[in-house]
Amino acid sequence: MDTLALFAAAIARHAPVDGIHDTLLPGVRLIRSSSPTMPMPVLYERTLCLVAQGRKRAVLGTTAFVYDPAYYLVASVELPVTGAVIEASPERPYLCLSLDLDMVVLGDLALRHPPADEDGGEDMGMALNRTTPELLDAALRLTRLLDTPADIDALAPLVTREILYRLLTGAGNRIVRRMARGDSRQNQIARAIVWLRAHYARDCRIDEMADVARMSRSTFHAHFKAVTAMSPLEFRTQLRMQEARRLMVAEGMDAASAGYRVGYESPSQFSRDYARLFGVPPGRDAGRLREAAGVAH
Repeated sequence: MDTLALFAAAIARHAPVDGIHDTLLPGVRLIRSSSPTMPMPVLYERTLCLVAQGRKRAVLGTTAFVYDPAYYLVASVELPVTGAVIEASPERPYLCLSLDLDMVVLGDLALRHPPADEDGGEDMGMALNRTTPELLDAALRLTRLLDTPADIDALAPLVTREILYRLLTGAGNRIVRRMARGDSRQNQIARAIVWLRAHYARDCRIDEMADVARMSRSTFHAHFKAVTAMSPLEFRTQLRMQEARRLMVAEGMDAASAGYRVGYESPSQFSRDYARLFGVPPGRDAGRLREAAGVAH
């Protein structure tokens, strides 16, 4: 078997059923799906997604990122996206490894291995890059540690560090380099996103977010949109709608109550914004999702 087949087999061994599986490996989750899935809103953390089998699409704003065994995905800030598995079957399920990016280790590696030159310009907070044999080999060795749990404490940090090194020094690494720099525009926007996630249910002024990012209002607005593909208020709306959807589907909350919980005083305005984003009114969408997930009304 080649490396990719061995990687897929290792994930399948430790993710025997569909779903997201936490593991004994710090920051590592394994994902399996035996069929294509409907587009669902999800919040991507600072993470690496390496696919062993199948294909997935993540949509950020109006930009679609399709990743598969040939291309890995990196998210450099927390981003609300719409994700869907687009290639999977019971015989060949979608199999993916997700690794949280350790900013301390990345920062240390960046200091030890500085770039030859520094490119200008701003990057979107999500990127695709070609999966190299070296990165795939390291991911296989990391996953295989689940077969020998006694080795995890000693070896997992070493292999994880190697994976981060491959990301940092590989082609198309600018987005990862900027994550490792505490004073980068990307990290300034990341601070504002963390603040916005904690305060999205109340009125948030652009000036407040700009202060958190330590930027002027106009500079903040421009860089926020460059990184997230959304304005700050569009981003807040995405956060509100994702949480409202979760409240209605997972907790059975009615649409008006969910809208109020996420910061809407007007149920009609909430319904309009929800339908604009998801294509259907909130009550109908929640019922459809509960039915698809087998959740009782």
